[in-house]
Amino acid sequence: MIGKRALAYSGGVADDLFKALADGTRRTILDELTEKSGQTLFEICARLSMKHGLGISRQAVSQHLAVLEAAGLVETRREGRYKFHDLNVAPLRHITERWLDPPAPAPEEDPS
Repeated sequence: MIGKRALAYSGGVADDLFKALADGTRRTILDELTEKSGQTLFEICARLSMKHGLGISRQAVSQHLAVLEAAGLVETRREGRYKFHDLNVAPLRHITERWLDPPAPAPEEDPS
């Protein structure tokens, strides 16, 4: 029998998470959201440009944010005409629990 946690992270969800983390620019975006959550696209672009010297377009940053959102690492909320991006670490906790805190094995039945 396979537990729910193993099923949830055996394929698609974990694949999206690892894909999102594989890119250095996306990891930098996560670093910036760790430092200051609730940033707009404009703020994220400005910080990437000024602090990290990354000269990427707003569209490219928006695409990176979409990948992070699909992986569950970024959540967005709208307030008026502004869209704010917040870090969500829950998917990372699920992945670390998968290997660092695996579920106890089911007791084996006595064949006698």
